[in-house]
Amino acid sequence: MDALTLDGNAVAGLLHEVFGTEMTVATGTCGSCGASGQIGAVHVFRSAGVVLRCSWCGNVLAKIVRQEMQACVDLSGLSGLAYVHHTGA
Repeated sequence: MDALTLDGNAVAGLLHEVFGTEMTVATGTCGSCGASGQIGAVHVFRSAGVVLRCSWCGNVLAKIVRQEMQACVDLSGLSGLAYVHHTGA
């Protein structure tokens, strides 16, 4: 990572807004190289939108663009996304 690259934790608020739950602990699987890991560990680039890239191969995993009252989400770079809800027991 370089000075312009963030990790997935930097967009935790946006991810919560889009998915309605804490997503940095969700496990994403790259559709290109097959690597799996927590969304909080992916590389994030911000510009007109947010681009999440695989920290192993650089494949674009997801793109999120906010337009007025909606968020447009493209998850086509992921072959899987898993979230396990833990109860505070």
